[in-house]
Amino acid sequence: MSRPPFSVPVASRRSNIASFIAMDVMREAKTLARAGAEIVHCEVGEPGAAPPRLVREAAIAALSGGRVSYTEALGIPALREAIARNYATKYGVNVDPARVIVTTGSSGGFVLGFLAMLDHGGRIGIPNPGYPAYRNILDALGIESVPIETGPQSRFALSAASIRAAHAEKPLDAVLLMSPANPTGVLTPASEVRKMAEACAELGIWLVSDEIYHGLTYEGEEATALASSDDAVIVNSFSKYYCMTGWRVGWLVVPERLIRPIECLQQNLSISVPYLSQIAAVAAFQATEELEAIKAGYAKNRAILMEALPRLGLPPLPMDGAFYAYCDIAQYSNDSMDFSRRALREAGLAITPGLDFDPVGGNRFVRFSYAGSEKDIVTAVKRLEGWLGK
Repeated sequence: MSRPPFSVPVASRRSNIASFIAMDVMREAKTLARAGAEIVHCEVGEPGAAPPRLVREAAIAALSGGRVSYTEALGIPALREAIARNYATKYGVNVDPARVIVTTGSSGGFVLGFLAMLDHGGRIGIPNPGYPAYRNILDALGIESVPIETGPQSRFALSAASIRAAHAEKPLDAVLLMSPANPTGVLTPASEVRKMAEACAELGIWLVSDEIYHGLTYEGEEATALASSDDAVIVNSFSKYYCMTGWRVGWLVVPERLIRPIECLQQNLSISVPYLSQIAAVAAFQATEELEAIKAGYAKNRAILMEALPRLGLPPLPMDGAFYAYCDIAQYSNDSMDFSRRALREAGLAITPGLDFDPVGGNRFVRFSYAGSEKDIVTAVKRLEGWLGK
């Protein structure tokens, strides 16, 4: 009697998603650094500063208290209330703490939000260029990401008109806004956010607003979509302005009808967000003075790059906010992967190829993160000058 051929189980099709190239660049850069190379890191959007003193002290005090336990799936009441107060203080918008959901960074928030809003096969419009993990998370969940092109006509920002056009071509179930944006740093004006909220309401689709770079604006003023619509789903995090990337704590603000579905998802997917991170995040709202000093450092770095990059033949898109410069490399290359690889190996400068953010047009762009020290940015400019022969 013959036996069936031996077979080995393989990875699922849903796990066959694109890599997050910025993280791949970081891995290679750190490998080179361990081998003795001196690398300037401008590849990952991570603050170079330590978390504020009050954040660290709160975590230490909580740890010294003994037991570190699960929390309610929606988050500890003190943090949900602090987040709600922040909307009243910063934006003049009243938010019921019951609508605030603490998440494992913004990434965990996106997974929960997408699962709660969209069925398998649903369609969500996302800006192009845009944050690559949007596409990759959606691919893994079986949700179709629909790129909505941005360009000079809208200062490379999403618009109500582009949403309506994409929906008319084939109906969307949701649309995702990010302002200030990654990779561009472009800010969407409050008037346009309002128009987008109105368009989504008329079309009967979800508006998701990624506000993770709020607090980091240098030109204009950021606007929360909550000021335009109670039905908007807000995603935010303590990673960027609050310098808490490794703590993995963020939040959602959602309409009432999504609270219980997301609570059930959180209960089963992660139980709760780490207790120590939540305690520390409460203290982050009291650290404004220290955080504004860190932001002032980003502003100095931004000024250095705004002068240097055009002079070096790498003109950036508008650098309104966040801590990124998205630069056109057409003068030197039409292959951003090769350009970035050579910058790392030949100049010791880690930058992210535009193909991470735009699979089609990103071949002629690269992104610089200026979230590090002023010394790092000055060194990066000097290395670029030498490498490009300027």
